[in-house]
Amino acid sequence: MKQIITLFALMLFSFSAISQIPGGMGGFGAAPKKEAVIPGTAQAASKGSAKIVGYILDSTDTKPVEFASVALINKATNRPVDGASADLVGKFVLNKVAQGDYKLVISFIGYESKTLLVSINAKNDDHDLGVIKLPASTKMLAEVTVEGQRAMIEERVDRTVYNAEKDATNKGGDATDVLKKVPMLSVDLDGNPSLRGSSNVKVLINNKPSTIMASSIADALKQIPADMIKTVEVITSPSAKYDAEGSAGIINIVTKKNTLQGLTLSFDTSAGVRGSNLALNGNFRNKNWGLSLGGFGRTEYNVNGKFESTQITQNNGVETRNVQSAETRREGIFGNYQLGFDWDINKYNSVTSNVRFGLRNGNNWQDGLSQVRNNVLTSLRNTNSQDQSANVDVNVDYTKTFEKAQKEFSILSMYSRNNRTNDFYNLIMNPNSNMSEIMSSIKNANDAYNEEATIQMDYQTPINKMSMIEFGAKAITRNVTSDYKSFTAGTDGVYALVNLASLPSNVFDYNQNIWGTYGSYTLTTKNKWSIKAGARYEHTDISASFLKKEGQNTVIPPYGVLVPSLNMSKTFKSGTWRFSYNRRIQRPGIENLNPNVNASNPLNISTGNPNLAPEYTNNYEISYSKFVKQTYISTAIFMRNTTGAINRIREVRGDTVKTTSQNIGNEDAYGMNINLNVNLSNKLMLGGGGDLSYMVLANNVADPLLSAKNEGLQSNFRIFGNYNFGNGWGAQVFSFYRVNQVQLQGSQGGFGMYSLSLKKDFKNKKGSIGFGAENFLTPNGFVIRNETKTASINQVSESTMRNMNFKINFSYRIGKMSFGPQKKKKSVNNDDTKGGEGDAAPAAPQQPMGMPGMRMGGGGGGFGGPR
Repeated sequence: MKQIITLFALMLFSFSAISQIPGGMGGFGAAPKKEAVIPGTAQAASKGSAKIVGYILDSTDTKPVEFASVALINKATNRPVDGASADLVGKFVLNKVAQGDYKLVISFIGYESKTLLVSINAKNDDHDLGVIKLPASTKMLAEVTVEGQRAMIEERVDRTVYNAEKDATNKGGDATDVLKKVPMLSVDLDGNPSLRGSSNVKVLINNKPSTIMASSIADALKQIPADMIKTVEVITSPSAKYDAEGSAGIINIVTKKNTLQGLTLSFDTSAGVRGSNLALNGNFRNKNWGLSLGGFGRTEYNVNGKFESTQITQNNGVETRNVQSAETRREGIFGNYQLGFDWDINKYNSVTSNVRFGLRNGNNWQDGLSQVRNNVLTSLRNTNSQDQSANVDVNVDYTKTFEKAQKEFSILSMYSRNNRTNDFYNLIMNPNSNMSEIMSSIKNANDAYNEEATIQMDYQTPINKMSMIEFGAKAITRNVTSDYKSFTAGTDGVYALVNLASLPSNVFDYNQNIWGTYGSYTLTTKNKWSIKAGARYEHTDISASFLKKEGQNTVIPPYGVLVPSLNMSKTFKSGTWRFSYNRRIQRPGIENLNPNVNASNPLNISTGNPNLAPEYTNNYEISYSKFVKQTYISTAIFMRNTTGAINRIREVRGDTVKTTSQNIGNEDAYGMNINLNVNLSNKLMLGGGGDLSYMVLANNVADPLLSAKNEGLQSNFRIFGNYNFGNGWGAQVFSFYRVNQVQLQGSQGGFGMYSLSLKKDFKNKKGSIGFGAENFLTPNGFVIRNETKTASINQVSESTMRNMNFKINFSYRIGKMSFGPQKKKKSVNNDDTKGGEGDAAPAAPQQPMGMPGMRMGGGGGGFGGPR
């Protein structure tokens, strides 16, 4: 309790300190800074009673240009007399305007400024300017070089955006490397992401689901080259339009898209000490249709380390001490290939389609895995875990817009299938032969596939200039099959099928159908309140069976869930406050359900539980953001309560520890996060932030051998910087550190990383060459210490990762394109299973709360990993 009081005292101090910083939210557009006059100040002109109202929209996709700057300039004196910013739906209001002739200047970074002439001829001569469309800026300045930098981190009304394409230290990496740098996220050594201390997140790719996430998010992320990622969005408070899945929130990975017209071919490659990649992309765009074809390949090698573990178990009063050690290696080849087509049939109708293929071939070795039981060498093995998969995702989507701004109807469809092979091999050596004699071997073969189909319909329309409604429906059908077999072999190396209790063989078939519907209402008031309230209902039917064992089918009753959501924001002169509440559900993924026994390490085996039920979470969040001159600050406090939590439980079987999942836990989290961006000049930008939470976990089990509870603080911190030297030269640095993570039956050790990147852009931005270095001061790697403590288990393991890396990056583009219009594209998003991804971005306008001129897009996923 003392730690909780201390944590909340820190939160209140943070809010109090930030709220005392002088200044307002000004500076979001390109309006004059020194002369712009805030209504009500002493510099304002004499006031009248007229009013000027308008709506600022993007000329190509009719989306609101939130926070566009509006300056009211006296035509006679050419001096500003009043000003405003567009709100959540692009609306601005200038009140108490005196009689006279004015110029209304509307501007926003990335758009061409627009000037309107307005004459107030009488005391109550109100002007409703209706919709004002801003065209995207396409002009290149011939004599002026603009070297300003885009903020690395931006805040929106419902999400935090990390601009990955602006971080040169990502070059040559994959999505795992990118996620390590995103606020509120943490990535463990295996590549599994967590949000604010919870691994129950949905991961989306361009608002689309993908079965590549179903079995292993960590492995799937390695298939996505970092160079192809535009942004990563962290959505902590999803609206009703999103699938109900994802207890902690949604991670949406937005890849780069080409919206130019013409023909181009781009080439990107990176070669390093521990990995290389190659990407080729071709794009052709005509006036109203486009075609893209791309391929990405990545290899990782020389990823080595060391593993040591001391495990003490108590079984019927007998204590056993086992010590294990091994050298570790990891290698992998990953590929991602896609073909895309989009067609703007006419002004209001468009069709998009996309086919994506993915391949993965990974291997993990433990060489010389020795086991010493009570000071006697009892086992010596070489182990190999293989992970091979092939997936295909097909999307066909139709969108219809209307003359009425923001009115839209869409039908989205998706088919996805992932075939996966998960095998492990144990070669059991003669301990006295110095690894030269194989006594016997064990093999587990697990062939599985995950198949799903989705259809979704969405409709949104403004009711009036202040409000909007959205509603829709969605159906997801899934089938997951796992055919797992166990084999043993003697000295002759000939494998024979076995079916022991410790190594079973069977076919596990799991079917899941989800039917969902939602509705939401958005209201923007004159005094700058934005409120979005909604609810989503989902009904789930499940069946599970063991095809080779009659009478062992699992009966899982259907269930329904209603998940409400509420998001509010209020802009003051001192900054913007946000308040949110939502209820979420987390369905178990295939990795939690599959009863196949993974015994690659004989002292630590794991298996799934097909009887798992979903867990439910309530999320509460209050956040504050403020822009002061060249500094942007945002902070939030949150509380998360989860019931029926799916926890991994470790039990003793002889001297072996068996891990499985059960719905026997409560998880509470209380925390805060803060992000800071400072543009010290047009050449230097610094940023950083941290996440702090207090975790309380309990499994509510009466058995003293299994009963467990734990609590404590956990945190992570990051800092980064960019510097432009000029003439195309630039440098970036990044550093991250995560402290120990609290777990139900122990803790996971902390670790840190840092990187430096130098880059030179070629003339006319046709390409670039760069050099990167990672963890270059720690050639021996770093050690992560994990602990498990229960009434019958005391285990300490240390993993050493040697990850110092140097790499060279090169990219080049040929061809010529011109800027063309970009229509809003929509796609399916599934975000409804534990370990998976997200759903489509809210159709309601997004409010960028970060540095000036920033606008980004949003996320989707699937079963057991995809959303």
